[in-house]
Amino acid sequence: LQAERAEVSTLERKRNVLCCLITRILKVEKQLHVDNLVFRVIETCQKGELGPGLQFLSFCCHSVDVLSCVLHL
Repeated sequence: LQAERAEVSTLERKRNVLCCLITRILKVEKQLHVDNLVFRVIETCQKGELGPGLQFLSFCCHSVDVLSCVLHL
């Protein structure tokens, strides 16, 4: 049960980080196609440019994860 809670917490944190990245990118580029947005978020994660206070979070983000967050927002 503890392992499941930790996994859920990790997934929630990942989703929150992805949503923050999506929002930050969209604030700069107002008109961005969904495909380009997904690519930009993945590129940002791979480069480790997560922003202040988020550099310690290193994770691999997949296009499905990013697209899910885009649709959620």
